[in-house]
Amino acid sequence: MRTLIFLLGAALAIGPASANRAATGDSPPPAQQKPATPAADEDARARAYFTDRPLLTHEGKAVRFYTDVLKDRVVLINFIYTNCKDACPLMTQMLNKVRDSLGERFDNPVRFVSISTDPARDTPQALKKFATQQKADDPGWFFLTGEKQHVDFIIKRLGQYSPNVEAHSTLMLAGNVRTRHWIKIMPMTPPAAIVAKLEALA
Repeated sequence: MRTLIFLLGAALAIGPASANRAATGDSPPPAQQKPATPAADEDARARAYFTDRPLLTHEGKAVRFYTDVLKDRVVLINFIYTNCKDACPLMTQMLNKVRDSLGERFDNPVRFVSISTDPARDTPQALKKFATQQKADDPGWFFLTGEKQHVDFIIKRLGQYSPNVEAHSTLMLAGNVRTRHWIKIMPMTPPAAIVAKLEALA
């Protein structure tokens, strides 16, 4: 995880406005440029590292990974696929207990993010069905899929990629995106201990 934090701090970003100016050759004169604030610099680095690659939620909504899912949140990220018959449903049921224990803190500031490792088969409809069956269809819980190249890229950035869908990581990642404090959570961690870790991050 130190690698993740180091890369996050070292990454450089090209924001949408900068990208547009680069594409058109239209750059404002120096007198009109405003110096970036430290907070803006950190936000740009985070966006550059995690990327704003487009994904789809289980509701079929298009989102950008950093801006719409991670930014300013305390997040718990895990990895699933809907054809999984044991580990993924068990993990989701365990996270249900964590969600219930968080109470009003769930989705403000804590958000769950379950990323499909099988985007070729896990359509938004398949994820919606899975979330509903597992009683995890909640506004504060993002089940994410999308084009395989984007999903794989993001999972690689998070250090949890496996070319074998069935051998996906059961490790969970939790972090305060604003403070850049990240931890790993083992899958056998009791729900009460996970709640305590998330509260400490928040």
